[in-house]
Parts: sequence; structure tokens; C-alpha cells
Amino acid sequence: MNGILPLWKERGMTSHDCVFKLRKILHTKKVGHGGTLDPDVDGVLPICIGKGTKVIEFLSESGKVYEGEITLGFSTTTEDVSGEIVEQQAINTPFSTEQIDQAMQQLTGEITQIPPMYSAVKVNGKRLYEYARNGETVERPQRKAQIDVFERMTEPIWNNETKTQSWRFRVVCGKGTYVRTLAVDTGKTLGVPAHMSDLTRTASGGFTKEQAVTLAQVAEAMEKNELGQILLPIEFGVKDFPRVDITEVLWKKVKNGMRLPYEEFGFTQMPTTAFAVFYQEKVVCLYQPHERQKGIVKPLKVLQTE
Repeated sequence: MNGILPLWKERGMTSHDCVFKLRKILHTKKVGHGGTLDPDVDGVLPICIGKGTKVIEFLSESGKVYEGEITLGFSTTTEDVSGEIVEQQAINTPFSTEQIDQAMQQLTGEITQIPPMYSAVKVNGKRLYEYARNGETVERPQRKAQIDVFERMTEPIWNNETKTQSWRFRVVCGKGTYVRTLAVDTGKTLGVPAHMSDLTRTASGGFTKEQAVTLAQVAEAMEKNELGQILLPIEFGVKDFPRVDITEVLWKKVKNGMRLPYEEFGFTQMPTTAFAVFYQEKVVCLYQPHERQKGIVKPLKVLQTE
């Protein structure tokens, strides 16, 4: 069994929980996910099965889309609604839409983020959430993040009783972005504590929420022997790469992992990026320019040899 499955992860489950359950449903051990989702977050979780696991990294590289809610008035240990309150400041006068939009606009493009203490980033061989659970503090590394879109979706609502202000947002971002931190940094830009009070991932790995299926739907498809209707071929995982189709003669060289002149693949000039090599309508490997040998391309990843 080989392919890619756009799973809809439900709240209350870890990404690993999904993988564990799918191994039982699909009766196969070779299952992996392309991009962790926190237990409190639901949404699109690309799942790779069998040889599909070889393209996980390329699904993870693609952009992601989230919809969620930011609440001003207090911040938490985890930067989301599940954490303990660490700072509180009453919003006695609500911020205008112009002030909010301007603050969000400042957090678009390439920005620098400091990962949350409750995250899987490793520092000195130990994950940050391990330090956090032990009550330890450690200097967190700064990371670059690409934010293509960060926009308000609803009118801000001011709660006179709780002295908080909330609104829905949408973000289109690159790999490794902490949306929780975006919410916190929006508050910092406005000068008040904030946290992410809700989040859903609506697109990931080239999949949208409309394409995603639940664990129950996967189980039902397996029972009815209809998994082929929802399991996509591994070719979907390399759809963003330029495609090159090869002959049987060239296939004999490619499947042995040979480094080859770029002309053999039909290029009139040296490619500048990696490309997907197809044989008999199946993707067999990815090739990339050789960093030292002029005019030569080499295998980036072999996906199939038969």
C-alpha cells in the first residue's frame, strides 16, 4: 500500500495518535505525517503511506493556511488557550480595526520568531517543552518565518465583562511558522498581552479541508475495499517539481543512481532546481544540479526502483 492521504485531524488527538490509529486501520506499519498539529488544533494533516513516506519532507515544505482567533487581554504559558495565565491586562478601551490591521501587517513578509517554550524545538539536545514542564528556562533560538498573508476575517469583539478583545484571522505561511507566536506578537505590537484562542489548519501539503477525510471515513473505506477512492498516488507529493519523462534506456541508468549530464534529460541548459523524473507515468526519483561537477545532475531522492 503506497500513497498520500489528506487526513482531517480532530481535536484532542496528537498527530502521532493519528498515525498510530491509521497503522491499525490500514494494517501497515509504514505510515508517517507531514507536519505536526497540536492536540487543541484540528485541520488538514497529510499522511504518507508505504513508499509515500519518501515524499513527506516535500509535503512539509509546502505552504500552510490557518484560520483562528486572537484574544487580547492575557497571555498564557503555552501561548494558546490551554495554558495558564502568566500576564493579564484589562482592555478598557477596545483597539480600532485600523490599529489591529496595522499591527498584523507589521508581521507579514519574512519575520523573526522566538519559538514558544511549549514547542518541540531542540536546545542542547532537549526539547523546549521538556524544559517548560520541568519549570526550567532556557534561551530560545530565533527563527525566520515567511508570512505571506496575515489578515483579519471578522470585526473585533470587545467583551466589557472580561475586558478582552477578540477577532478571527487567516494566515498563509511557510514551514516552521508558530501561529501561536504570531498571536502573541500581535499583542506585543499593540502593547498588550495576547494569546491564540482558537486554530484550525485549512490547507497543508497541497491539500485543502474540502479534500480531507476523517479517521472514521478511512476505516469505512477500508471495510468497503474503497481506499483507492481517497488514497492519492505518491506522484501528488512531487507535483510542484518540474516533470521529466524518460525512456527505458535512461531508466536503466537512473535506477542505478547514476550522475548524468543534464542534456540526457532533454534540457537545453542546466536546470537550477530539482526536478521529478517519471518513467511509464510513475515518479521514480528526484534529481538536482550537482554542486561541484559542472553540467552534471545527481539523484536527490530515489522513490521507486521497480
